[in-house]
Amino acid sequence: MNQAMQALFDLTGKRALVTGTSGGLGRAMAIGLAEAGADVALVSRTGSRETADAIRALGRRAEDLPADLSRDDEREAVWNRAVERFGRIDILVNNAGIIRRSPAAEHPREDWDEVLKVNLDAVFRLSQLAGNHMIHNGGGKIINIASMLSFQGGILVPGYAASKHAVAGLTKALANEWAAKGVNVNAIAPGYMETNNTAPIRADRARCRSITERIPAGRWGTPDDLKGPVVFLASRASDYMHGHILCVDGGWLAR
Repeated sequence: MNQAMQALFDLTGKRALVTGTSGGLGRAMAIGLAEAGADVALVSRTGSRETADAIRALGRRAEDLPADLSRDDEREAVWNRAVERFGRIDILVNNAGIIRRSPAAEHPREDWDEVLKVNLDAVFRLSQLAGNHMIHNGGGKIINIASMLSFQGGILVPGYAASKHAVAGLTKALANEWAAKGVNVNAIAPGYMETNNTAPIRADRARCRSITERIPAGRWGTPDDLKGPVVFLASRASDYMHGHILCVDGGWLAR
């Protein structure tokens, strides 16, 4: 790869804020951004010590900023702490998300409310704070984490499906307003990934096998499969992409 092409993906000097970084997809994406040269603010409810250590081992700066993103006051507070620590934020990755499983007819109201607070309300508020900040600073990248359930309904997860459909719509709505102001808003829609959220599905051997058989790639995704896509959307290589939902699903939707 020549230097001009490498420069398109180089994030040296960029500062990112990634949510949901204690493990899984968020941890892998945060490390991927650091491997491309970015310094990273890490946000999770319980803290992200192991992720921070991995980033520092790469010679990049990591700030571990615990926060409960179900609370609006903590969303704003953690954003302000990140800006105070880094001076500016160039990249926001809205990855934090939760899932609650039960039949729709019996789905508890508190489960619905909790999922929407984390999966949608926090995405909008952090994007709003980041959008204002990035417009003032001449541009930036916002990357939301959507899902296959941004396109499909799933079963037993009405709140999760509703929130991820909304994330896809919000991504497009914000892109329409901010593209001309230098802010790229796009999303990644992971397919079936080996994370804690999918542990109950993978524990059901029959269902896990039926899902695997439908994935053209013949395997479930791993968190590391999102490193390349998130670096692409965070870099100059994607400067003309706005409002796009990038599916990283092993071919699931094509099937």
